[in-house]
Amino acid sequence: MSLDAFTPLAVFAAISTLTPGGATTLATASGARFGFRRSVPLMAGITFGLACLAAAAAAGLAGLLLAAPMLQLAMKLAGSLYLFWLALAIGRSGAPKLETEMAAPASFLGGALLLWLNPKAWTMAFAAAASFAVLASGPLQLATLLGTALGLASALSLSLWCMAGLVLARALKTERQWRMLNAIMGLALALSVIPMWRN
Repeated sequence: MSLDAFTPLAVFAAISTLTPGGATTLATASGARFGFRRSVPLMAGITFGLACLAAAAAAGLAGLLLAAPMLQLAMKLAGSLYLFWLALAIGRSGAPKLETEMAAPASFLGGALLLWLNPKAWTMAFAAAASFAVLASGPLQLATLLGTALGLASALSLSLWCMAGLVLARALKTERQWRMLNAIMGLALALSVIPMWRN
């Protein structure tokens, strides 16, 4: 399989972890309030949580798809519809809320629980597994691929959000500026669905 076949996964991983949401908001607020070093346990927990969640979803769903290949089209359609819905939600969102109250930096476990107890994260993990199952030859390979891709993207994204916490809060002053940024990211995520249907 060519490297181009993995481009949609790379775009999905980058956009889904970079766009504002609960994890990025928490990393931004933690970075602004406590600095990068004290926020590392939180970011490591979120990254670990997402990587494990993606791997678990991929391992289970890939096994199901191998046992019943006719489900792959339905799952790919469901995954694509979810990605379009997520792109719309991202495109319509505003600025992250930095007024999150934290007395101390969140822990590794707190970061992992943020993902494990979030229904949106579960839905995203299953949608990714359904949409990108064609990139792997089996459940273990898909679990490794998705866990690695989303884990690496999450680590990079959270680091950027954490370091840019106060800078972003000062640079993007209006709701309109945040909405323009999110509209661009939402469009990029929606466009990432197109290459999945070329396979």
